[in-house]
Amino acid sequence: MLAMAANAVVIRPVANMYSGPSEEKDVVSQAIYGTNLAVLENSGGWAKVRTPDDYTGWMPDASFLSGAAYADKGRVARVSNLFANLYKETSITKHQPLLTVPFETRLEIVAEPEFEERRWIQVRLPDDRAAYIQRGDVALNPETLSIRETVEFARRFLGLPYLWGGTSTFGYDCSGFTQMLARQRGIRMPRDAQPQADWSGAVPVSRKELQPGDLLYFGRSDKKITHTGMYIGNDEFIHATAHITPVIQISRLSDPYWTALLVACRRLK
Repeated sequence: MLAMAANAVVIRPVANMYSGPSEEKDVVSQAIYGTNLAVLENSGGWAKVRTPDDYTGWMPDASFLSGAAYADKGRVARVSNLFANLYKETSITKHQPLLTVPFETRLEIVAEPEFEERRWIQVRLPDDRAAYIQRGDVALNPETLSIRETVEFARRFLGLPYLWGGTSTFGYDCSGFTQMLARQRGIRMPRDAQPQADWSGAVPVSRKELQPGDLLYFGRSDKKITHTGMYIGNDEFIHATAHITPVIQISRLSDPYWTALLVACRRLK
C-alpha cells in the first residue's frame, strides 16, 4: 500500500512549479496562496508536489509550509476581485499590506467584526498569523456561473499579462486561463491545452456549430495543440496569448493567423 502524501500549504502569493528541482528548469505551472499541496518527494531544499488539479512539479521548500490542510472546512472567504490586500489591522493607512493575493485565494475566516458596518473580516493565515481583509474583496458563498455569465466575467481579465505557466491574476498562460474560466462554471478541467482537448469532459463541435463558452484549440494538428481560448460569439474569442501583445485579449477567429491554426473546438459537458 502506498503511503499517504504529506500535506503542505503555499505561503507565497503565487508559487512557481518547475520541471525539476532547480530554478534553472522551466516553469510548468503555479499554485496560489493557501493552496493545499500533496508532497510526493523531497530533494535538497525542494519538493515534488501535486496540486488539487493533479498537476505535478517541483517547488522550493520556502514556498510552502508542511502541515494540516488549510481552508478546507469551516467558514472560508474566497478572493473575488482580481487582487486583494491583507492587513495586520483594520486600517488601510497605518501600515502597508502584509500580502497582496490573487483572485481565487481561499482564506480561513476567524471572525466577522460588527464594527465599521462589517467592512472587515478577520482571517487566519497558513502560518497562523491573524490578518484582516475587506469584505468587498471576497465572496463568502461564491456561486457557479452560467455560460452567459462566464463570457461576461472573462472580460474582467482583459489586459492582465500573459505568463508562461501562469495560473493567477499576476499572469495567466492560455490553458491556465481557460481552466480558471471552467472552474467558475463548477467544472474541473485538465491543466494543459492538449489534455483539455483530449478530455472526456468535453465534446467536439464544428466551427459552424460554435456557441459562446465553447473552447478553441490551436496548433499544427489536433495532436500537437499549443494554444487555447474561449469563444465569446460574433467571430470573437478571448485568450491569454503572447502573440503581438502579451496580454489577455479578444481576437477574431477569422484573422488569417488564427484561422490557419484552429484544429479543434470543444463544448464542456
